[in-house]
Amino acid sequence: MKTKNTILTIGMILFLGITFSINAQDKYGSDPNKCKTNLSIFYEYAKVGNYTPAYEPWNWCMENCPASSKNLYKYGIKMAEDKYDKSSSKAEKAKFAIEINKIYEQRIKYFPENLGKVYSDWANFLFKRAVQEEIVQKEQIYDKLGKSFKADPTGMSVKNLGKYFQAFTEHHKDTNPQLVFDTYDEIIEAVSTKMDNYSKELDVLHAKEASGQTLSAKDDRKKHAREVNLKALGQVEGLLDNTLSEVATCERLIPLYKQNFEKNKTDVKWMRRAVSRLNQKGCTDDALYPKMVEAYVNAAPSSDAFVFYAGILMGKNRTNEAIDYFNKAISLESDKYKKAKYYYRAALIYKKRGAKGKAREYARKALRERPSMGSAYLLISNLYASSANTCGTDEFSKRMVYVAAADKARQAKAADPGITSTANKYIKSYMASAPSKKLVFTEGKASGSAYKIGCWIGETVRIP
Repeated sequence: MKTKNTILTIGMILFLGITFSINAQDKYGSDPNKCKTNLSIFYEYAKVGNYTPAYEPWNWCMENCPASSKNLYKYGIKMAEDKYDKSSSKAEKAKFAIEINKIYEQRIKYFPENLGKVYSDWANFLFKRAVQEEIVQKEQIYDKLGKSFKADPTGMSVKNLGKYFQAFTEHHKDTNPQLVFDTYDEIIEAVSTKMDNYSKELDVLHAKEASGQTLSAKDDRKKHAREVNLKALGQVEGLLDNTLSEVATCERLIPLYKQNFEKNKTDVKWMRRAVSRLNQKGCTDDALYPKMVEAYVNAAPSSDAFVFYAGILMGKNRTNEAIDYFNKAISLESDKYKKAKYYYRAALIYKKRGAKGKAREYARKALRERPSMGSAYLLISNLYASSANTCGTDEFSKRMVYVAAADKARQAKAADPGITSTANKYIKSYMASAPSKKLVFTEGKASGSAYKIGCWIGETVRIP
């Protein structure tokens, strides 16, 4: 029995040894020692940007053990692009371009992960090549951006998300606008997910600071990175909206949704997106809109659907029922960020109905749930600016309302880096209507002193 166990043990050791040898050969090629040596030499040179001595060991590894390390591709791309950029002739650039494309191909073959970023980076190189060598790369770039989007839109660079959607819209806006809308929704959902995650992290860091804690160096770097990312993503949202605005008009949307409503009225995703788009574009006066909202409520009696339905009830002057549905939507939701979105949507409905005080009330409720919701501050800012003529009794008091509006836009910018660009436009516009130094002097006021704005606004601001 002992002899039998010994034989089994030896057999298992031999089997494991053979398996390990096969796996090592798969990864390091037929000469694993040389592969490891060359890989180490290449890495030590490449990581400090010393590409000349790094090239030969790198090239050997690419030919003999391409699956040995992702560093072959991470630094190989940097090395090849460095040579490409330093090349003085188109012929040399073309040679290194072939090598760069091969590196990307092998990276995808041997390490098929994080492909959203990989294809996005590849598209960046193709775009650079098109500029530097003055060659047409449109289809190749579009192909790589499409593969990047399909693999993982959250891995795409901010600019490439915009480029892809612009090209996609141009390709399909006349032949298949629904496909354009679907793609827009997918991109916006990816962008919104990223922005929400960054905002949540920023909210935690802001809360730390507000409690008197000093941020660590690591937290400070994280805060800066999240602010930069949110600014960039906010710019993408603006670019996408501008691109879509040419296609998503009420004149296009209403006939399209009328045509597709019956076959999609039980498709929750389609209904949610369609109702949301009609609402965002202001296409709510057509009889189709309430019909679609009611179908959405029947298909998915959820918080999201109840908020839209409350808006319909408000339009029918069934205010008490509408408030019940708003409250029902909020009570069903536990996520603070989603609650904030529902409060914000309610604020927009009140704003459209001219109930400015109620609109501000719900915007403030949104901010209590999500202090970094810059769009809620901007909504209040816009409400104030639209009240300048009714909340002021003379030129000076009317112009001071714009100061209050600009202050809210500044709060939006401070709370939410994602809306920096929009907030800056608001601030510039409103401060252009603020009292001039001459008017302040004429009124006998002192710059920097407090000034109380009456009417429904009731805020104290500083005279500019």
